[in-house]
This record gives sequence, structure tokens and C-alpha cells, in this order.
Amino acid sequence: MENVSVKKRKKKNRFLVFLLGIILFLLIGVFFVKSIYDESLGPMDKNNPSDVVVLIPPSTTTDGIANILYEKGLIRHPLIFKYEVRKRNVDSRLKAGEYNLSTGMDLDTIIGNLTRGVRDTNTVRFTIPEGYELVQMAEKLESEGLVDKERFLELTSRKENFQDKYEFLRLLDDNQSLEGFLFPSTYEIYVGSTEEEIIEKMLDGFQRVYDRIIKDSLKELDFTLNEIITLASIVEREGKVDSERPLISAVFHNRLKKGMMLQSCATVQYILGERKEVLTNEDTSIPSPYNTYINEGLPPGPIAAPGEASIIAALTPADVDYLFFVLTGEDGTHTFSTTYEEHLRAKPKR
Repeated sequence: MENVSVKKRKKKNRFLVFLLGIILFLLIGVFFVKSIYDESLGPMDKNNPSDVVVLIPPSTTTDGIANILYEKGLIRHPLIFKYEVRKRNVDSRLKAGEYNLSTGMDLDTIIGNLTRGVRDTNTVRFTIPEGYELVQMAEKLESEGLVDKERFLELTSRKENFQDKYEFLRLLDDNQSLEGFLFPSTYEIYVGSTEEEIIEKMLDGFQRVYDRIIKDSLKELDFTLNEIITLASIVEREGKVDSERPLISAVFHNRLKKGMMLQSCATVQYILGERKEVLTNEDTSIPSPYNTYINEGLPPGPIAAPGEASIIAALTPADVDYLFFVLTGEDGTHTFSTTYEEHLRAKPKR
């Protein structure tokens, strides 16, 4: 017969196994809930935002507002909307009225609109598409009568102009521009807002993504903030389909590990200042630190403003051994290859 000490030891081991099982179950649950929570903070449709008219009747509760927004397709989860409202202690500040909202707005922007009240006639909305360069932003905003192009470019030419307010900018090199750090999204501003205020709106957008996605991930990677956003900007410009971005990221990660040149057409297009479809040998030989056909490693800074999907892809590339990709689909999809011979065979015949 087993003595008492053996029985106690077995009982203790069974309890430890049970306890570990419970802890593992809880950890999986926490990860699952966090992924849903993070997704719910973003916009419903960042690529093709549409305007939505929302009527909030007087005396509508927070629960009621959450259900209205959910039915209108503006939020993913009413429960998370209610949690965010109560976390910010703004339950009593949500106002009734008819709102013009957008599926391109994230949860923070929607709550901000509801606490400010019915949309002011002295406000205007603008959208910065993913993959835009600073020059394109300046030209678009000037064409919409919102900024002076030269003033906008002057302010965004040095991160020192804004780093007192944004700590993440202090992680960048001295005199680095804001290329890549004005987050592409839909924003609402007061008519007559200054260039500084408009730039800060977009820096606020990046700050939210930085706090939610980038900050903690950087601690686990051998990359600086500038390097991750630079890589994300290349992924943004090379990719056409969100599902392929982790694969494109993997190609560049693998090339960096092997000491191969990235040979990204997008970096040469950035030097040229145009989206040239076919590059010549002369183009790929341009002497510039941004030319990844003649320089190893990443260029010195971002080449465009990456969206959230490209940033996530840069942080978490797919687990594949691809080293090449080429555009083969009319829908913007690519064929990925491990060897140069496979890559040559995959190239469309001209």
C-alpha cells in the first residue's frame, strides 16, 4: 500500500497540473479578448470609408447609443463601445442629435464626435489615403483649401517641430522629417485650423497606433521605431492586397537577415518622385541612400505613410522562406518564390 506521503505527493501533483491547465486556459482567453478589443478600436472600413447619418434621440442611454452605432455599421462590438465610454467617464457627455459619421472613423473619433455634440457647421473632414508621401498630403490638403503646401512641408521637414508634444518622435534621428509618421485616416477639423493643428491631428492618429500596436512589440524586436515604420512603408507601397502584406514583409525580413539588398521598386519610385510602372537600369542605379538596388539594408527613413495592416505586417511577418515576389495578378496579387530560378519562371512574359 502507498504510504501517506506518496498519496499526498500525487494529490499535490494532480492539483498543480489542474492549476497549470486553468492558467493556460485563462491566458488563451486573455489573448483572444485582447485581439477582439484591439480590432474594435479601429475603423470599420479604412480603405473605402462611407458617410453614415446617425440620429441619437434625446434621453438615449449609452446602451441605446451603442446599439444604434452597431446597427449602422460604425462599431464592431457595442460592449467595447460602452467600456470605452465608461473608461473615459463620458457617459453623461454623450449628446443627442443628428450626426454625420463615417465608417473610416475609429472608435476614439466617434466618441469624440458624440461628446462634442451635433456636428458643427464650421468643421470639415479630410482623408489621407494609405501610402501617401508628405508631398502628396500637402498637395491634397492644399487643393481642398486646408493648408498652404509650402508651410505644411516646412513644418513636417523636421520632427523637432513637434517632439515636445509627442514622445515617440524623440526616438527618431535628429532633423528627421515626419515622413511615415502622419497616420493615414479620415479626420475632422475646425474650418480655419492651422497647418500645425492639422499635422497634430495626424500625429495623434499615429500616437494611438503606436500605443496600441507598436510600443510593446518593439521591445521584442531588434528594430528601432524608425526601422519598423520604414519597413512598413515599403510593404505599404509594394503591397496591393492586405492578405499579402505579411508575405511581402517576410521577403524583406529574410533578405535583411541574409544581407541581401532589398531591391524594392518602391524606394526608387520615391527617389524619382513618381509611380513609374517599369524601372530602367538607369533608374535603379541612381546614387541615393534610398536606392535599395545599390545599398544594403533599409533606407534611412520611411518612403510613405503606412496603414495599420502594413505596420502589423512589418512587426509580425509570415513564417515563410520566400526571398522574391513579382506582380502577376490583375487584382494586384503577387507570386512568391524562394529561389531566383523560380522567380524568373514566375515573371509574366512581356
